[in-house]
Amino acid sequence: MSAPPSPTAVTPIRVPAGTTALQALKDAGVPLKGADAAVVVRDLSTGELKDLAWTPAADAEVEPVPASSADGRAVIRHSTAHVLAQAVQDLFPGTRLGIGPPVDNGFYYDFDPERPFTPEDLQALEKRMQAIVKQGQHFSRREIGDDEARTELAHEPFKLELIGLKGGAGQDGADEAAEGADVEVGGAQLTMYDNLDPRTGDRLWTDLCRGPHLPRTSTIPAFALTRSAAAYWRGSEKNPQLQRVYGTAWESKDALKAYQEQVAEAERRDHRRLGVELDLFSFPDEIGSGLVVFHPKGGVVKREMEDYVRRRHIEEGFDYVGTPHISKAQLFETSGHLPYYADTMFPPMELENSEYYLKAMNCPMHNLIFRSRGRSYRELPLRFFEFGSVYRYEKSGVVHGLTRVRGLTQDDSHSYVTPEQAPGEIRHLLAFVLGLLRDFGLDDYYLELSTRGESEKFIGSDEEWAVATAVLEEAARETGLELVPDPGGAAFYGPKISVQARDAIGRTWQMSTIQYDFNQPARFGLEFSAADGTRQQPVMIHSAKFGSIERFFGVLTEHYAGAFPAWLAPVQVVGIPITDEQVPYLTDVARQLRARGIRVEVDDSDDRMQKKIRTASKQKVPFVLIAGATDAEAGAVSFRYRDGSQRNGVPVAEAVEQVAAWISARTNTDPTAAEPAGEPVAAG
Repeated sequence: MSAPPSPTAVTPIRVPAGTTALQALKDAGVPLKGADAAVVVRDLSTGELKDLAWTPAADAEVEPVPASSADGRAVIRHSTAHVLAQAVQDLFPGTRLGIGPPVDNGFYYDFDPERPFTPEDLQALEKRMQAIVKQGQHFSRREIGDDEARTELAHEPFKLELIGLKGGAGQDGADEAAEGADVEVGGAQLTMYDNLDPRTGDRLWTDLCRGPHLPRTSTIPAFALTRSAAAYWRGSEKNPQLQRVYGTAWESKDALKAYQEQVAEAERRDHRRLGVELDLFSFPDEIGSGLVVFHPKGGVVKREMEDYVRRRHIEEGFDYVGTPHISKAQLFETSGHLPYYADTMFPPMELENSEYYLKAMNCPMHNLIFRSRGRSYRELPLRFFEFGSVYRYEKSGVVHGLTRVRGLTQDDSHSYVTPEQAPGEIRHLLAFVLGLLRDFGLDDYYLELSTRGESEKFIGSDEEWAVATAVLEEAARETGLELVPDPGGAAFYGPKISVQARDAIGRTWQMSTIQYDFNQPARFGLEFSAADGTRQQPVMIHSAKFGSIERFFGVLTEHYAGAFPAWLAPVQVVGIPITDEQVPYLTDVARQLRARGIRVEVDDSDDRMQKKIRTASKQKVPFVLIAGATDAEAGAVSFRYRDGSQRNGVPVAEAVEQVAAWISARTNTDPTAAEPAGEPVAAG
């Protein structure tokens, strides 16, 4: 996954009344084949995407949407989802249709078949889809009345339910269902898309859909089905369980191949698998889903992360605090969290005639620390930090290794500042988090600005939101990094900046966040004594540098494919004797390394030397020191690096210095035999 492309200026194209958008693009010389081909157009008067067959009633200005753009890919994937649904009903007659939206990197469609799909079924479906694509069926849009749609789709109960939701704004799930099915909630007009025979014009298949779509099935460049899984209709366990078929589609065969290679590499880097192979962590069933235990080797990595970020917070002027894991419900009602996040908080406990909740966020407790005594403007900025363990009742279907857990520890901080200090504090925090990511080897990133949407979940005045958003945007733009808008993605109490970091194989992860909060200080009655003697309200700025230690650990594991930099590796050096006679010699070398704070082991097992080397390689140990009789006599070792290169006859003192220097430099690249001893180049 990568950042959305930055918007670029496009010369508008005029579509005369009564002319198709396709003809206007042809007349303008816009590419209609290849990865840069226009797949739909955007009506510049409304911002809506339109089919190339669209014929405006009045002259219109449009811009072409290329296949390789985010919107272009979504149209390709949506069209491919329709081809999948047609293939399913061709091969499995009587299968009822759910919804089929495009999603990140692909699409899915939900079905109600007579039996679950098998891997062999997916192969047959893909073959049938290829035949439909080759046939070049036309996607044709038509408007339809509600009653006519009900008659036409009488055999499709899930579609009938969606039609019932069309005018039902405010009904539970209406927005979500409408988004997935392309039924406009509260809209006045339903539309159908027919797949037409290119020779006869006969209708071959139809679906309820808002569109837009590609002109023909043959303009789908490249696709593949990936898997099937069970899924509840509209995401509710109270509804029927359907079969969801996932797939991916791209603007070219090369783009599809690149994505498939990325997926294969991601599977090799999967932190859940590496966590077992490297003995880092596990998720015991006896404890519960989404709750991790760190093993000794994983504990080393976690401790190094914590030690680093604790030290950095202190250097940046933060005071360490600590808060409990549970609280009375009233605290989260005061903060405003409970009405919005109750569904993702663990159920309350009844204790001493009061309701208690497991803590899902740390900020309300930090507010109480601020409020515990009078505060002066001379204390501001006042910065609190803690490793706050919080608990989120995530649905089991979204729990995923370390990257989506139910119990997590945040390196959570809150800065209390005057409104005038807020811009400087945000710049300070941005520099902090970007430096932290660089220090851990994540140096390819962009920023995302999440702002208020139209939902009622947002609290505060329009003016307050405008001021907060402007402050964040200005600070973000000063970094010179790409800034991508995320309308509607803010927390209920204020806008936020998030750092979106790309890993070694190009996937994007949301990492650090900085949030501007003008609501909680008011809700808690936070005040400070200003220079003129008046009582004023501070601004509260939330920031999490790792986000959560668990998630950051998982991302790092995949970024490095388990081969952590030497400074972070659980075991930094393994000594391997050629025979048992060299065990005491290497034990003494290990003692010298430990005296320098280096994590070292000596493999004195009964395995043969070559197997010991393979074991160290599988455990991704950065340095292996090998010693035989000749080495011991010379006071030397053979230096073997993680890439397989080797230096022989290295004096022990030199070997110890090279390892110590490399680790203390916190370098995120691997040393090799080509590197001069003791001269690593520090990252970040």
